[in-house]
Amino acid sequence: MSVTDQNETILVVDDNRDNVEILRAFLESRGFTVAEARDGRSALACLDEVRPALVLLDVMMPGMDGWEVCRVIKAHPTHGSMKVIMVTAKGAFEDKFEGLRSGADDYVVKPVDFKDLLDRVNRNLAARGGKA
Repeated sequence: MSVTDQNETILVVDDNRDNVEILRAFLESRGFTVAEARDGRSALACLDEVRPALVLLDVMMPGMDGWEVCRVIKAHPTHGSMKVIMVTAKGAFEDKFEGLRSGADDYVVKPVDFKDLLDRVNRNLAARGGKA
């Protein structure tokens, strides 16, 4: 079902430990390597080290919210083409619009439908053109 290479790294950014662990278990069971960050600044700090293929990014976090983190990633000269999927409880039209305006490549509303999430992860990884 996966169109990815084994061991591609996905960075999961969420301040809720339970959310991170659920996503980690799901993604690792599908052959992905998972890195994690608990807030936006930590996520940005680890991009060079982790070099993820994809970022799953929560919106509501302390400090920098996910929209701001997404804007910084997309404006970065090295990481700007990195695929970002917002994974958030904020499901109103205005929230989705803000996510896309921030540069997000996709948007998933919590509670997560895992089949849909996997489809979106695979689609975004396939669309990145071979490099994050």
